[in-house]
Amino acid sequence: MPPRERPVAVGPAAPLKPAGSVDYAVWRTIAEVWRLSVTTAKARRDLIARMIEERESLSVAELMAQFHVTDTSIRHDLTLLEERGKLRRVHGGAVSRPTARMNGLFARRASENPAQKRRIGLAAAGLVRAGNVVFFDSGSTVVEVAAHLPRALRSLQSITMVTHSLPVIQEVGSWEQSHLICLGGLYLPDYQAVVGPVTLADLRELSADIAFLGCDGLTVEGGLSTPHMLIAEVGAAMAARARRVVVVADSTKLGRAGFTPIVGLDAVNVLVTDHDAHPDQTARVRDLGIEVVLA
Repeated sequence: MPPRERPVAVGPAAPLKPAGSVDYAVWRTIAEVWRLSVTTAKARRDLIARMIEERESLSVAELMAQFHVTDTSIRHDLTLLEERGKLRRVHGGAVSRPTARMNGLFARRASENPAQKRRIGLAAAGLVRAGNVVFFDSGSTVVEVAAHLPRALRSLQSITMVTHSLPVIQEVGSWEQSHLICLGGLYLPDYQAVVGPVTLADLRELSADIAFLGCDGLTVEGGLSTPHMLIAEVGAAMAARARRVVVVADSTKLGRAGFTPIVGLDAVNVLVTDHDAHPDQTARVRDLGIEVVLA
């Protein structure tokens, strides 16, 4: 009996490296895509995630041509990758997330507990209403609040946003329309934020309906805390100038006492954290009259 022939995958011809100047990393990725032209959906999404990191923007049309799948498949891939925090969908394609382009200390913090931070951001974003003035503090979890604001609020007439956080500025800057006030000050690369006397002076001239604060630690006794005194000053100023203060912090921050206090819990109205938070800790926070939202 003759041996059974192995099936052969038929696909597009191998891509040729263009002559002249070319981004080798991008060409190498394209070549890999060709080698995996018959591939699983998961592998395709992994490659799209790598491509968006290298090129920072991709269109649905070029991804359809590259992978030889329908626009429905590509849009589904982009939706799933957005949910994983790998990119941000825009009209006709996708762009890289601002935090994906960060490096150093901030990037390491942003990579900690990403799924919890996205859920917290989504839940906290639901607290914003049309017509609100919103303060955004620094921190990777606060960025997720801005990233998950519903599309209905992303217009010049809907909400006014005020921030000292570079990642928030980059996130909002990728929208088609926004009403954003950027505070001035001294730039701290490790925190991707501006701080100092100029920042505080700017805040004294403003007030907000709601402020989203981040922190590195939260205890009933000590309130919110952070490693940097200048970061703490800005958070305290935002809390003092807002009618409602919402703290966004994943469960690893609860029960941890940091170096410098920001505000006590008497200044906080809502805590948004994740379901891994210890029940005893959330119960003690609720006993202070603070609303606790588990995302």
